[in-house]
Amino acid sequence: MAAAADLSQIVKAYDIRGVVPDQWDEGLAELFGAAFVRVVGADAIVVGHDMRPSSPGLSRAFARGAARLGVDVTEIGLCSTDQLYFASGSLALPGAMFTASHNPARYNGIKLCRAGAAPVGQDTGLSEIRALVEEWSAAGPPPAAAGEGTVTQRDVLTDYAAHLRGLVDLASLRPLRVVVDAGNGMGGHTVPTVLDGLPVELDRMYFELDGTFPNHEANPLDPKNIVDLQARVRETGADLGIAFDGDADRCFVVDENGDPVSPSAITALVAARELAKAPGSTVIHNCITSWSVPEVVREAGGVPVRTRVGHSFIKERMAATGAIFGGEHSAHYYFRDFWNADTGMLAALHVLSALGGQDGPLSALVAQYDRYAASGEINSTVADQTASVEAVRSAYTGRDGVGLDELDGLTVTADDWWFNLRASNTEPLLRLNVEARDAATVAAVRDEVLGLIGA
Repeated sequence: MAAAADLSQIVKAYDIRGVVPDQWDEGLAELFGAAFVRVVGADAIVVGHDMRPSSPGLSRAFARGAARLGVDVTEIGLCSTDQLYFASGSLALPGAMFTASHNPARYNGIKLCRAGAAPVGQDTGLSEIRALVEEWSAAGPPPAAAGEGTVTQRDVLTDYAAHLRGLVDLASLRPLRVVVDAGNGMGGHTVPTVLDGLPVELDRMYFELDGTFPNHEANPLDPKNIVDLQARVRETGADLGIAFDGDADRCFVVDENGDPVSPSAITALVAARELAKAPGSTVIHNCITSWSVPEVVREAGGVPVRTRVGHSFIKERMAATGAIFGGEHSAHYYFRDFWNADTGMLAALHVLSALGGQDGPLSALVAQYDRYAASGEINSTVADQTASVEAVRSAYTGRDGVGLDELDGLTVTADDWWFNLRASNTEPLLRLNVEARDAATVAAVRDEVLGLIGA
């Protein structure tokens, strides 16, 4: 009997991700396909993949593993992650998306969902999938079904684009000049179809699908990766710029001056628009989004609900509360009308509709949603995460006018400022976010906390 594969380094909390072929390969992908259909009890699934060099082979192997157990597989081929969620939702099938988002080219991964785009994580099937793959990697694959499943191809891009456009009022859109940086990722595949026929002059940057990311890392939250976009917006006098990450499930916006628009401001803008359609609804936000978000939600007649950072927590709370929308400061945006899944493209359409439905510039439009000064996320390497957090907790416990909560890490709140300190799950880092009514207070609070943790 062979030794069982060590999956401890590639099976994460919410997905599978690792270096190909060093940590996983097509042989393991085939076993993952079999394990997935066994755990979710499916008789049919849908599979898609991004533009990474290893993605087509891994995706086909996964499909083979599922079909070998008698399960019918619909392959949608090249797609964004939210396009796979659309297929899972509209076809009512469990799904698998092969992508490693913005990780370097040598990485690949699988995002799994049940029918209706419901996420599969450690507590919802992923640990069982891992156990089966480890067992089969040592003992051999499970016996094939008497009748092998079919593998068929289907193009859902046009239907995906039509669905998104049907969720946003684009009838009054004025002509806009829009720069889009796809980062050589899947936005280059989806954006032209989604925007086709709209009064948008599209300036395409890095639309060529290339999983080696020759121009910059496809992670727009890192400021160095939007420098080209900012420069192009300023050079051309565009109305705005939009950047997508590698699998195009996140979008990041810059205004007509090339200045970044906070994802919290985008969350507030979209929340107000969604609440106009469904007054009184709930909106989910995480514990590091700006105070602006719950303020705007209340002003728009909605009910803000705060949750932990991470898509599984957001989706869980959306399902439990029937929330119409959810947003994270990482530029993930979740919609009830999209099976509670995240779609950067739908958020981008909301921004275009909001901007194009009035005459002012984007900077003026979003100013009402950007009310506070913020530090951005500050990562500090520490010798002992627990001891460092305890030092901060002790320093603020009992201080007048200050409240503490531990919904996600440590959040400390005063009348005119707050901060959140969270430990990274994967690195010896502490992540600090500070917000206040003015920049001087942000700096003072930031420096005090960093001093306490020894950064």
